[in-house]
Amino acid sequence: MNKLLWFLLIACFPGSNVLAQKTVRYELHIKDSLVNFTGVFKRAIAVNGQIPMPELHFTQGDTAEIHVYNDMDEATSLHWHGLFLPNREDGVPYLTQMPIPPHSKHVYRFPVIQHGTHWYHSHSGMQEQIGMYGSMILHKRDNDTTFRKGIDDLPTIPLILSEWTNLNPNNVHRMLHNASDWFAIKKGTTQSYAEAIRAGHLKTKLTNEWKRMLAMDVSDVYYDRFLINGKSESNPGNFKAGDKVRLRISNGGASTYFWLNYAGGKITVVANDGNDVEPVEVDRLIIAVSETYDIVVTIPDNNAYQLLATSEDRTGSAAVYLGNGPRKTASPLPRLNYFEGMKMMNDMMQMNGELNDMGMQMSLNTMDMNAVMYDEINDTPELVTLNYNMLRSTHSTRLRVNTPVKELKFELTGNMNRYVWSLNNKVVSESDKILIKKGETVRIILHNASMMRHPMHLHGHDFRVLNDHGDYAPLKNVIDIMPMETDTLEFRANAEGDWFFHCHILYHMMSGMGRVFTYENQAANPLIPDPRLAQRKLFSDDRKLRVMARNDFASNGNDGMLMVHNTRWSLGTEWRLGYNDMHGYETETHLGRYLGKMQWIMPFIGFDWRYRSMEHNEEKNLFGQRSSKNNRAQLSAGIQYTLPMLFQFKTEVYANGNLRLQLMREDIPVSKRLRMSMMVNSDKEYMGGLRYIAGKNIGISAHYDSDMGFGAGLTVSY
Repeated sequence: MNKLLWFLLIACFPGSNVLAQKTVRYELHIKDSLVNFTGVFKRAIAVNGQIPMPELHFTQGDTAEIHVYNDMDEATSLHWHGLFLPNREDGVPYLTQMPIPPHSKHVYRFPVIQHGTHWYHSHSGMQEQIGMYGSMILHKRDNDTTFRKGIDDLPTIPLILSEWTNLNPNNVHRMLHNASDWFAIKKGTTQSYAEAIRAGHLKTKLTNEWKRMLAMDVSDVYYDRFLINGKSESNPGNFKAGDKVRLRISNGGASTYFWLNYAGGKITVVANDGNDVEPVEVDRLIIAVSETYDIVVTIPDNNAYQLLATSEDRTGSAAVYLGNGPRKTASPLPRLNYFEGMKMMNDMMQMNGELNDMGMQMSLNTMDMNAVMYDEINDTPELVTLNYNMLRSTHSTRLRVNTPVKELKFELTGNMNRYVWSLNNKVVSESDKILIKKGETVRIILHNASMMRHPMHLHGHDFRVLNDHGDYAPLKNVIDIMPMETDTLEFRANAEGDWFFHCHILYHMMSGMGRVFTYENQAANPLIPDPRLAQRKLFSDDRKLRVMARNDFASNGNDGMLMVHNTRWSLGTEWRLGYNDMHGYETETHLGRYLGKMQWIMPFIGFDWRYRSMEHNEEKNLFGQRSSKNNRAQLSAGIQYTLPMLFQFKTEVYANGNLRLQLMREDIPVSKRLRMSMMVNSDKEYMGGLRYIAGKNIGISAHYDSDMGFGAGLTVSY
């Protein structure tokens, strides 16, 4: 019986277990914990005392009964990634259920109607990042007609990839929204002007900033460790020369793509996202965040061969060794050539922030736009890398003909400067649910108009990824969309409920990159007693306010800023307090809303309050108006606009009719840790300064201010 028929039966009888062979019960106890991956103890979440969470094993036809005990002081949830199940069991808080409250119990119960490699994780906040992820293996029945001799009967090892940061992931998310370059400093990827000059890429750097882009990167976050089954290195199993091993690999990382290389030779891909594919032999593959791959490898002789999982940004890796004997390691992946990537990015991006039209011809990862950054491509040009066009289902996946087709087009949009990620320039909280009808074919056309790759995941359904294999197009539930790519997916609408469709990079999802599909005229979910409250809670993720602050304790005074902002709004205050002969104070407060896909323009209202004891009350501004810069308490309105070279141009009109124009840029990357700032305005004020970044929150600074003079001191930032 194929998976579609099984699923239709369960959809018709959502509470039934008449088809089940047996009930398989697990008890999961979720507790706060401490871990030490790097020499210091940090908070984590352990389930049954372990990270990752326990492996869960079921056989197709079983009924899963999972008792979850939340022993924490915060709410939680569990999502069964890639599984077909009743919507109320899907585990998305405020969408398919209310969160599991602290110190309470919740039971998930659903029929297992499929097989394959899957995984499970928390869908609450940032809990996945700190331990709540685990493998979930659904085995074929012994008499399954899809059983493949030589593949399904091989010794099998589940492996789940992940990463670890010593930082609180909520702070990580805040830093990303605040355009902190601390992660780039840690990774050595700042691409400063000094580094550009040394690399012969000064023109590349200037062009990059002329087009209002930040430095090139392939990953958002610096991680302290990369892990496989919770370890940086291990030797599972007891294998000998000639043995073949099936590895069921899940990427449970929050934001890391992993390259997989095997020291023992070729990798044979036999399944993807829990679905069998015709075996395809490659030298390496990249596994996107939340994808799963089943691969078969051979131990050539009496040695231990390394399977190496390297983060896409090449900052670290984890490994398992297969076999017994002396260790044979895979060739480590060389450092990325970031300036070549920046040059490529410059060619792709137009001055208006749009990507070139060539993206319409790119699809299925067949052309890796990051390839210019990979030195190993030049060293071994015959290297075979897996792409989606190589995947061919073992059975026909053709959908029924003569059924209505609902076509949806989504442009994947984003803004690295402010870390806003969206679909069609709208985040989840700005969008209505997308209504679909049971029985129709839903076709989704995705075009990535951002400079980051996105692993888009659909809950509760598999979709066909349309490729050259026609009726045998592979079934998946996650598709990695590279910059400038366009891919087409389609699925049968056969499972009522509210289903999340989102980027599975945790920090992109929490920023609002997703949509909700909902079936027309469906019954109310009894687990959501107050739908309006649940919706407000669901929307609160991407509406969350982010705080950033900086204060400069200098010899000539004190100046600083405090800003609270979210996807569209920004409320910021700046202050300056002078000492000695230049004593006085000034504050500027602005409330603005960012407009447009690139968010380069922000209309604002403000209030300026200042007093300085200086004998310049007759001073004129550049427009001949009597300047009030030393004694002002005025409301204002204006517009801030991001110019080429990332300068902020501000036009502001005060209540007394005075006009002020200002040009400013902060954090110009002179070198890896040295930043320069400058400002000039029509009130004849100017400033220039340098700041050396000594730590995540500490800097040493020096600056000259036209009113306050020269000063040097310590900068504290948050």
